Amino acid sequence: MLRFDIITIFPDIFKSYFQESLIKKAQEKGLISVDIHDLRKWAKDKHKIVDDKPFGGGLGMVLKVEPIYRAVATLKRKAKSEKRKTKVILFTPRGKKFNQKIAYQLSKLDRIIMICGRYEGVDERVAKNIADLELSIGDYDLMGGDLPAMVVVETVSRLVPGVIGKKELLKERITKGGGFIEYEQYTRPPKFFVKKLRRARPEVWSVPKVLLSGDHKKIEEWRKKHSKTIEG
Repeated sequence: MLRFDIITIFPDIFKSYFQESLIKKAQEKGLISVDIHDLRKWAKDKHKIVDDKPFGGGLGMVLKVEPIYRAVATLKRKAKSEKRKTKVILFTPRGKKFNQKIAYQLSKLDRIIMICGRYEGVDERVAKNIADLELSIGDYDLMGGDLPAMVVVETVSRLVPGVIGKKELLKERITKGGGFIEYEQYTRPPKFFVKKLRRARPEVWSVPKVLLSGDHKKIEEWRKKHSKTIEG
């Protein structure tokens, strides 16, 4: 089983997302587990404060190192006692761009601990001393690391055998280097008649004839020609 531990200050964000579709079924089958941890649980003061003003001045607040350290230490102790291969990920716009190859590498682990930043960021000592990997899901700035955590869980989970169904579904798409092959897909009806605005005659959107031919060799050749390999 691949375990995901997500450390956040907004645990309710994740509730509906992880209780739907294949992610829910994968948890029910025992293929993956997703545990959401409220960072405030590891705050020592009575007000459960996990952020503070940045040194040197500036707008906004920064997540403190102490509660994050305690949270990760607690989760890593459990992983160590179970002798599980674990990585700690911090989401930051300055991190390495997440891609299919990284997802494939992460899918070989036993446990992934994810730290979701908020506000103006996270104390840099977390990146330097606690995280094994800093990740970004794109060249843009989000309000926090919660959406990136969802992206990583879904992308990595679908690489776990059994999560998306038959093993053949993965073998058909995965490259030797851990990349991914994506090709055009069509389904019924074979012809779709569309009456566009300002046009007297309807337009026909047809499925490529080769896909209806039943010739598997030609279909395979067509898919290779109309595919894109995402190596990361």
